[in-house]
Amino acid sequence: MLQHGNIWSAIDRLARERGLTASALARRAGLDPTTFNRSKRISRDGKPRWPSTESLAKVLEATSASLAEFMGYLEPGANGQGMRNIPLIRLGTTAEPDQFDERGGPDGACDEAPFPEMVDPKAFAVEIEGDTLHPIYRDGDRLVVSPAAELRRGDRVLAMTAEGRILVRVLARRTARKVDLAPLHDAQPSLSLGTDQLRWIHRILWASQ
Repeated sequence: MLQHGNIWSAIDRLARERGLTASALARRAGLDPTTFNRSKRISRDGKPRWPSTESLAKVLEATSASLAEFMGYLEPGANGQGMRNIPLIRLGTTAEPDQFDERGGPDGACDEAPFPEMVDPKAFAVEIEGDTLHPIYRDGDRLVVSPAAELRRGDRVLAMTAEGRILVRVLARRTARKVDLAPLHDAQPSLSLGTDQLRWIHRILWASQ
């Protein structure tokens, strides 16, 4: 599972590798210089404050760092190394339910993609084919999915309905009886599904865009 402290440590390590302070890294990425200050990592009420996906994307672009390189810094003591192959499923317009097992993991023979070691040994990647998720995800983008990661409101998720339909949505609300899914873009409808209407739902940790 990704941890708050590891995310911020990874940002600090990336900055050091580029010979930058956290403030200089933020400036290079076109962000407010205080964005990555230690005082910004905990809110006034003591709750952890996470860097936004947009901020991380700007940092990767500004430093020419790959997603795999950044992920390599997440484990304590990591230095960007420690790659392993994870299963890779291609998710097209007509994704087949039998690509996944009953728990939502890859089923049977599939391709593999190199990725840094991470806490969830069952993590896998999904490669987007086509433009059904445009402009959020484009053809060729890869999503790293963790069946073990805790789900929270606002997370982007990969899910399968009881009928075998594959969904990529935003988790709006989850109770013991119902799951509300918000759209990624305007062309998608909002969905409210009973828990018995979903086979599984997993958190999308990262997207290589």
